[in-house]
Amino acid sequence: MKKSFLSLIWVVVAAMPTLNAQQASPGQTTASQQTSKPKAGPVRTSPQPKVQPTQATTANNNPGRYNANNPEHRKPADRNPGNGKPVDNNIGRWKTTNGNGGNYADAMRRYRHERHDHGWWKQHYVVIVLVGGGYYYQDSGYWYPAWGYDPNYERYDYDGPIYTYGNLLPDQVIVNVQNALKQLGYYAGDINGSLGVNTRNAITAYQQDYGLDATGVVDEATVRALRLI
Repeated sequence: MKKSFLSLIWVVVAAMPTLNAQQASPGQTTASQQTSKPKAGPVRTSPQPKVQPTQATTANNNPGRYNANNPEHRKPADRNPGNGKPVDNNIGRWKTTNGNGGNYADAMRRYRHERHDHGWWKQHYVVIVLVGGGYYYQDSGYWYPAWGYDPNYERYDYDGPIYTYGNLLPDQVIVNVQNALKQLGYYAGDINGSLGVNTRNAITAYQQDYGLDATGVVDEATVRALRLI
């Protein structure tokens, strides 16, 4: 009996290595292999750079500027619609400007109410014209009688300055004033380009009604009030 028990123990001991070998699966690693193989650390991924879009855009990043490549963005309107000329926002207020003539009192002070011969006038003034029965010279936006330029032509309906604009001659300016006053009911005479008594009376009445200096002559303030410029 004892001998049989010892034989059984020997069989069990001899079979233990085989059982341990069978328990180890082919996909598993032994303890020695696990210690020899270095443990893989965590994989770090570097951030990928952001890719900028390569396609060209036509968006206008500054809506205040005109972009010729954007058909939806119109060119800003011209702030100066007068073809290079400044816009007068005081039309109807009869403001006297300093650029062309000044007021009538200044024009009277500049008036050379003197007699001089043909040569003297030519030396002092560039523009001298014959209108009607007399010669006129131009100075600072006004026409003045050129006394003595030609003694045969010295007939003036008005001996004083006449305001001009747009390179018009004295009689052309007076025609425009007469037409404007006639439309307003101030003048009923002929449209003759003469600054005679009837025309001056009509101008005076208009100037009084519209709060202008009642000079009875064609000055800058009256021309502006009549909206001729």
